[in-house]
Amino acid sequence: MTQPMHRRALLSAAAALPALAAPRLAAAQPRYKPEYKITVVGNRPIALSESAFVWADLVNQRSEGRLNFKVYPGSSLVGGDQTRELVAIRQGVIDGAVFSTINISPQVREMNLFSLPFLMPGHAAFDALVASEVGAALFRTLAQRDIEPLAWGENGFREISNSKRAIRAPADLRGLKIRFAAGAIFSEIYTALGANPVQMSFADLQPALSTGAVDGQENPVNLFLGFRMDTLAQKHLTMWNYCADAGIVSISKPVLASLEPRDREIVVEAAREAGGAGNNAARKGLGVPPSTDRSSLEECARRGVEVIDLSAAEKRAFAAATKPVYDKWAATVGTDLVRKAEAAIARVS
Repeated sequence: MTQPMHRRALLSAAAALPALAAPRLAAAQPRYKPEYKITVVGNRPIALSESAFVWADLVNQRSEGRLNFKVYPGSSLVGGDQTRELVAIRQGVIDGAVFSTINISPQVREMNLFSLPFLMPGHAAFDALVASEVGAALFRTLAQRDIEPLAWGENGFREISNSKRAIRAPADLRGLKIRFAAGAIFSEIYTALGANPVQMSFADLQPALSTGAVDGQENPVNLFLGFRMDTLAQKHLTMWNYCADAGIVSISKPVLASLEPRDREIVVEAAREAGGAGNNAARKGLGVPPSTDRSSLEECARRGVEVIDLSAAEKRAFAAATKPVYDKWAATVGTDLVRKAEAAIARVS
């Protein structure tokens, strides 16, 4: 009887092995969320939104179902208030974002660098700045807030439009009610130019333009076209490149750390490609070298919008009028950081 009993004991032990091993195998698998929430201001065709959707699509495809990134456009996860996105990620309410530097500048003062009036004359200057030590320093600053910045993107240079008259000189802004998104620096810029600045969310902008609650706004050209601002009495568009709206493809540090190495690599690489997609969308049809395609500006003209291209001398007049604001906010951003940015830009200007 001893031998059969011994055999039965061995068989019982063998049958128990998978059950004992199962918890260890399960523990080795990462516990991914059913959905990772990605926030972005606005919706397509805004360049930042393009980056967000491209990022999500690439991650979802390349992870073969392990990850499910879902984009919530219009800052809908924070009730349309884009200035609350950074706080929501730090609180764990949102997993990732394509930030506008303008919208996070109230919480991260260094991001006001991109809003210094007439710091960057064009896209070559923008590219030089983000590729320099300044761009790396700004990423380190954001990383101190439990956010992992993965790639730079772009929403575009912000041009000014209005329903009243062509803007060619600072005096032309006098008395105009101009909407801005966020940041005290914009209020001070427009006050210095004699305008009446009005802060409001993007969601409130279109009805405000249609009713005449505000006379004008400042946004990138392709956003102007995509949201048909020509139908909201915006018949005068001035290309002055007074500041750029940079984008940052970002993810919560705890979320990134929770991913397997292969999935972290997918998320990071997709973010870099998404940033590039946003850049392309922001610059499309503007004749940004080496491209000579000016189809977006030509479309504005076809819609009956007067497009005013300021000369270098005309831009200098606006820069001189806003120099006190520049100097004040350079100190807020950090004088050393601003000087390094100026040096990086000077090398390509």
